[in-house]
Amino acid sequence: MDRRSLFKLTGASMAGVALSSLPVAALARTETTYRPGALPRPSAKNPLLLNFNENSIGMAPSAKKAVIASLDKAFRYPDDQRAALVSELAAKFGVSEKHISIGNGSSENIQGIVQAMIHKAQANKRRVQVIVPDPTFNYAELYAKSNGVDTVKVPLTQDLLFDVAAMQKAAATFKGNSIFYLCNPNNPTATITDGAVLRDWIANAPGNQFFLLDEAYAEFVTDARFVSGIEWVKQGYKNVAVTRTFSKLYALAGLRVGYAIAVPELIEQFEGFMSIDNTNLAAASAAVASLQDPNFQRRSVESISRSRAIVTQALDELGLKYVPSNANFIFHEVKGSVKTYQERMKAQHVVVGREFPPAVGWNRLTLGTPEEMTVFVRVLKDFRTKGWV
Repeated sequence: MDRRSLFKLTGASMAGVALSSLPVAALARTETTYRPGALPRPSAKNPLLLNFNENSIGMAPSAKKAVIASLDKAFRYPDDQRAALVSELAAKFGVSEKHISIGNGSSENIQGIVQAMIHKAQANKRRVQVIVPDPTFNYAELYAKSNGVDTVKVPLTQDLLFDVAAMQKAAATFKGNSIFYLCNPNNPTATITDGAVLRDWIANAPGNQFFLLDEAYAEFVTDARFVSGIEWVKQGYKNVAVTRTFSKLYALAGLRVGYAIAVPELIEQFEGFMSIDNTNLAAASAAVASLQDPNFQRRSVESISRSRAIVTQALDELGLKYVPSNANFIFHEVKGSVKTYQERMKAQHVVVGREFPPAVGWNRLTLGTPEEMTVFVRVLKDFRTKGWV
């Protein structure tokens, strides 16, 4: 995809999204909903939080019921609930239960994988480095640093895509083991890496290279070129692990449930660096209920799709560039200082994301409910009348 294609104003491509097609029930949430007629502006008591990629539709009613029901068993350890979650995930992805590792959020899975691969390299007296695109989600870098391992940051291309050739070169010129951390879709850009490119890269990588694929936003992907790394795990690849989360699609960020999928021998290694008894009974119960609720999953995706259309239409009208999104957030251009833009939004009780250098002049905006994004658009257009965007 060339630069012009990537950054073209994509409002026309969203025209097919029927904004009036969703039933009201599909947009229900458990907290205050911002409805333009009733609440023209967010307030200090009810700020509009669009900065952490949370799913403000709220957890599924079925998940809430499961949590409440689980409280009667809270005096027991959650072994049964954890086992049920592993079983559900294995069935969902068509792998054995030995392919699954549950984490206290996928952040713990990322930590366990990074530490396990560093330990393996060092045990074999091999130098080791972590290679990441820049910008990206920074937890792999943080966990590498805590283990005294350097991280090589490879800037994105001008199109804000992974510079695969540069990352390959960073590994090829290093005398030791390389751990690639690849967030796909990437955070903060919401771009995907073409599955064919990624598959060829992984399939032909030498034995001293390992791939950690963070697919936290995979359920929101609309680009047909995306291929989940789970497919390569199922084919027996031993140089790849995939992490996913219940924080995004399933709206369980506060309950901390994530998981890793890899071949059993890798899972056994990762488990050696995970917390013992790391699964909360209520969280596991909510996760199982969410997996068994396809109607909620569909409503969650539809809500984000509708919100995305609302925002991209406004960005088109204002002439602000944005990257086509495959996640529950949008990376869009800001005229002038991003920090000033943040402060002005905060003064309106709207909290948006920070800047992610070296991608200067861009802001990551979480997609809340359609009602919330309608309020955001109103504030954004007010900024235009004041000459701020």
